[in-house]
Amino acid sequence: MHWIDHTSLPETCGKVTRFLLNPHGEIDGLLLGARQVHFAPHLSKELARQVAPGDEVRIRGVKPHGADMIAAVSLTTKRGALILDEGPHHDGEKHHKPHVERKPMQASGEVTLSLFGPKGELRGALLDDGTSLRMPPHAAAELADYLSPGAYVHVWGHGVKNRHGRTIEVDEIAELVDAA
Repeated sequence: MHWIDHTSLPETCGKVTRFLLNPHGEIDGLLLGARQVHFAPHLSKELARQVAPGDEVRIRGVKPHGADMIAAVSLTTKRGALILDEGPHHDGEKHHKPHVERKPMQASGEVTLSLFGPKGELRGALLDDGTSLRMPPHAAAELADYLSPGAYVHVWGHGVKNRHGRTIEVDEIAELVDAA
Protein backbone atom coordinates (compact mmCIF):
# COMPACT_ATOMS: atom_id res chain seq x y z
CA MET A 1 0.00 0.00 0.00
CA HIS A 2 2.95 2.28 -0.47
CA TRP A 3 0.95 4.57 -2.79
CA ILE A 4 -1.38 5.66 0.05
CA ASP A 5 -0.37 8.59 2.25
CA HIS A 6 -1.07 7.06 5.65
CA THR A 7 -1.26 10.48 7.33
CA SER A 8 -4.41 11.26 5.32
CA LEU A 9 -6.30 8.24 6.67
CA PRO A 10 -8.59 8.23 9.70
CA GLU A 11 -6.94 7.28 12.98
CA THR A 12 -8.29 4.78 15.51
CA CYS A 13 -6.75 4.45 18.97
CA GLY A 14 -7.07 1.63 21.45
CA LYS A 15 -5.56 -1.15 23.48
CA VAL A 16 -4.37 -4.35 21.80
CA THR A 17 -6.31 -7.24 23.32
CA ARG A 18 -4.86 -10.08 21.20
CA PHE A 19 -3.02 -10.97 18.02
CA LEU A 20 -4.67 -12.87 15.16
CA LEU A 21 -2.71 -15.48 13.21
CA ASN A 22 -2.97 -16.67 9.63
CA PRO A 23 -2.68 -20.40 8.81
CA HIS A 24 1.13 -20.03 8.54
CA GLY A 25 1.40 -18.79 12.13
CA GLU A 26 2.15 -15.20 11.11
CA ILE A 27 0.46 -12.25 12.79
CA ASP A 28 -1.96 -10.84 10.22
CA GLY A 29 -4.05 -8.79 12.58
CA LEU A 30 -4.93 -7.80 16.08
CA LEU A 31 -7.93 -6.81 18.10
CA LEU A 32 -8.39 -3.30 19.46
CA GLY A 33 -10.95 -4.13 22.09
CA ALA A 34 -13.39 -6.14 19.99
CA ARG A 35 -12.56 -4.53 16.61
CA GLN A 36 -10.45 -6.46 14.13
CA VAL A 37 -7.48 -4.72 12.56
CA HIS A 38 -5.97 -6.53 9.56
CA PHE A 39 -2.28 -6.24 8.72
CA ALA A 40 -0.36 -7.66 5.81
CA PRO A 41 1.56 -10.76 6.96
CA HIS A 42 4.89 -9.31 5.80
CA LEU A 43 4.63 -7.00 8.84
CA SER A 44 4.35 -9.94 11.29
CA LYS A 45 7.91 -9.88 12.62
CA GLU A 46 7.92 -6.11 13.08
CA LEU A 47 4.57 -6.22 14.90
CA ALA A 48 5.84 -8.95 17.21
CA ARG A 49 8.96 -6.88 18.02
CA GLN A 50 7.16 -3.59 18.64
CA VAL A 51 3.71 -4.46 20.02
CA ALA A 52 2.31 -6.67 22.78
CA PRO A 53 -1.21 -7.31 24.05
CA GLY A 54 -2.09 -4.54 26.49
CA ASP A 55 -0.23 -1.85 24.52
CA GLU A 56 -1.99 1.34 23.47
CA VAL A 57 -1.61 1.96 19.72
CA ARG A 58 -2.82 4.29 16.98
CA ILE A 59 -3.94 2.73 13.71
CA ARG A 60 -4.45 4.44 10.36
CA GLY A 61 -6.29 2.49 7.71
CA VAL A 62 -9.45 2.00 5.71
CA LYS A 63 -12.76 0.40 6.62
CA PRO A 64 -14.18 -1.83 3.88
CA HIS A 65 -17.91 -1.93 3.16
CA GLY A 66 -19.88 -4.49 5.14
CA ALA A 67 -17.25 -5.39 7.74
CA ASP A 68 -16.56 -3.88 11.14
CA MET A 69 -12.80 -3.94 10.77
CA ILE A 70 -9.89 -1.80 9.65
CA ALA A 71 -7.39 -2.71 6.95
CA ALA A 72 -4.33 -1.04 8.48
CA VAL A 73 -1.75 0.95 6.58
CA SER A 74 0.17 2.14 9.65
CA LEU A 75 0.46 1.57 13.38
CA THR A 76 2.12 3.90 15.87
CA THR A 77 3.13 2.54 19.25
CA LYS A 78 2.81 4.48 22.50
CA ARG A 79 6.60 4.93 22.35
CA GLY A 80 6.25 6.55 18.92
CA ALA A 81 7.58 3.71 16.75
CA LEU A 82 5.89 3.70 13.32
CA ILE A 83 5.11 0.44 11.53
CA LEU A 84 4.20 1.36 7.96
CA ASP A 85 2.91 -0.98 5.27
CA GLU A 86 5.00 -0.04 2.27
CA GLY A 87 4.04 -3.19 0.39
CA PRO A 88 5.63 -6.64 0.43
CA HIS A 89 8.27 -5.69 -2.14
CA HIS A 90 9.31 -2.24 -0.84
CA ASP A 91 12.82 -3.46 -0.03
CA GLY A 92 13.14 -5.54 -3.21
CA GLU A 93 12.55 -8.81 -1.38
CA LYS A 94 9.49 -10.98 -1.82
CA HIS A 95 7.64 -12.02 1.34
CA HIS A 96 8.06 -15.76 1.84
CA LYS A 97 5.51 -17.61 3.91
CA PRO A 98 7.27 -19.38 6.75
CA HIS A 99 7.43 -23.15 6.69
CA VAL A 100 5.54 -24.38 9.73
CA GLU A 101 4.34 -27.82 10.55
CA ARG A 102 0.58 -27.65 10.83
CA LYS A 103 -0.84 -30.31 13.09
CA PRO A 104 -4.30 -31.87 13.21
CA MET A 105 -6.39 -29.83 15.62
CA GLN A 106 -9.95 -29.43 16.73
CA ALA A 107 -11.75 -26.85 18.80
CA SER A 108 -15.20 -26.15 20.19
CA GLY A 109 -16.78 -23.00 21.47
CA GLU A 110 -18.84 -19.92 20.96
CA VAL A 111 -18.01 -17.59 18.08
CA THR A 112 -17.28 -14.17 19.56
CA LEU A 113 -16.25 -12.36 16.37
CA SER A 114 -16.40 -12.90 12.62
CA LEU A 115 -12.99 -12.42 10.98
CA PHE A 116 -12.53 -10.62 7.67
CA GLY A 117 -9.85 -10.17 5.04
CA PRO A 118 -8.50 -6.76 4.03
CA LYS A 119 -11.28 -6.12 1.50
CA GLY A 120 -14.03 -7.00 3.98
CA GLU A 121 -14.49 -10.60 2.80
CA LEU A 122 -15.52 -13.09 5.50
CA ARG A 123 -12.59 -15.44 6.21
CA GLY A 124 -13.35 -17.09 9.53
CA ALA A 125 -14.18 -16.49 13.17
CA LEU A 126 -12.72 -16.11 16.63
CA LEU A 127 -13.81 -18.55 19.32
CA ASP A 128 -14.29 -17.63 22.99
CA ASP A 129 -11.05 -19.46 23.90
CA GLY A 130 -9.07 -17.22 21.50
CA THR A 131 -8.69 -19.75 18.67
CA SER A 132 -8.87 -18.23 15.19
CA LEU A 133 -10.75 -20.27 12.60
CA ARG A 134 -9.66 -19.61 9.02
CA MET A 135 -10.99 -20.67 5.63
CA PRO A 136 -11.05 -19.37 2.05
CA PRO A 137 -13.58 -16.58 1.38
CA HIS A 138 -15.80 -18.75 -0.87
CA ALA A 139 -16.15 -21.39 1.88
CA ALA A 140 -16.69 -18.75 4.58
CA ALA A 141 -19.47 -17.12 2.53
CA GLU A 142 -21.31 -20.45 2.35
CA LEU A 143 -20.84 -21.04 6.10
CA ALA A 144 -21.59 -17.50 7.31
CA ASP A 145 -24.16 -18.68 9.89
CA TYR A 146 -21.51 -20.86 11.56
CA LEU A 147 -19.07 -17.91 11.68
CA SER A 148 -21.44 -15.36 13.23
CA PRO A 149 -21.17 -14.20 16.85
CA GLY A 150 -23.28 -16.36 19.14
CA ALA A 151 -22.94 -19.55 17.07
CA TYR A 152 -21.57 -22.61 18.89
CA VAL A 153 -19.34 -24.73 16.69
CA HIS A 154 -16.93 -27.64 16.66
CA VAL A 155 -14.19 -27.58 14.02
CA TRP A 156 -11.59 -29.99 12.70
CA GLY A 157 -8.60 -29.04 10.60
CA HIS A 158 -4.89 -28.37 10.66
CA GLY A 159 -3.38 -25.59 12.64
CA VAL A 160 -0.57 -23.78 14.32
CA LYS A 161 -0.06 -22.75 17.91
CA ASN A 162 2.69 -20.37 18.95
CA ARG A 163 3.35 -17.70 21.59
CA HIS A 164 1.04 -15.29 19.74
CA GLY A 165 -2.02 -17.53 19.54
CA ARG A 166 -3.66 -20.50 17.90
CA THR A 167 -5.26 -20.78 14.47
CA ILE A 168 -6.96 -23.65 12.67
CA GLU A 169 -7.47 -23.87 8.94
CA VAL A 170 -10.94 -25.45 8.97
CA ASP A 171 -11.57 -28.67 7.06
CA GLU A 172 -14.91 -29.48 8.73
CA ILE A 173 -17.30 -27.51 10.89
CA ALA A 174 -20.45 -28.49 12.79
CA GLU A 175 -22.92 -26.52 14.82
CA LEU A 176 -23.21 -27.49 18.49
CA VAL A 177 -26.97 -27.38 19.07
CA ASP A 178 -27.06 -28.12 22.82
CA ALA A 179 -24.14 -25.83 23.78
CA ALA A 180 -26.09 -22.66 24.54
